[in-house]
Amino acid sequence: MMLKIWFATLLITVSSFTFAQTGFLKQAVVKLDKALVEKDTIVLKQVLHNDLSYGHSNAWVETKSDLMKNLYNGKISYDKIKNKDFTWITGKDWASVRSAADINYTLDNKEGKLKLHVLQVWHKTNKGWQLLARQSTKIEDKH
Repeated sequence: MMLKIWFATLLITVSSFTFAQTGFLKQAVVKLDKALVEKDTIVLKQVLHNDLSYGHSNAWVETKSDLMKNLYNGKISYDKIKNKDFTWITGKDWASVRSAADINYTLDNKEGKLKLHVLQVWHKTNKGWQLLARQSTKIEDKH
């Protein structure tokens, strides 16, 4: 009987930890999207890992410094980022997040809209969750 109680307590503890980690991770994803739209370099420095690889659906890949520079100089700006249909896989200090995203952007003074599948890889550091890698691909309109 004690073993069953101990096992149930362990299961609840692990479930609570996983739920809390997912909550913090979701906050980090929302924080990233908001910082990209607002060009908030202070927040971006916190949530972007120094070894970031930020892949776009057109095969363009940016580092952390590239992304910050391109936002700052206006090469790219994000007018809207809306993620939905999240799936999460979490480990001790890593997580992968998949979502579908609707993005309105301006690239080289040309406005555009994209529907994307996005994969993000996050690493938990002493600064909290940081985006280590991102890759996206276009969702083709089937109509």
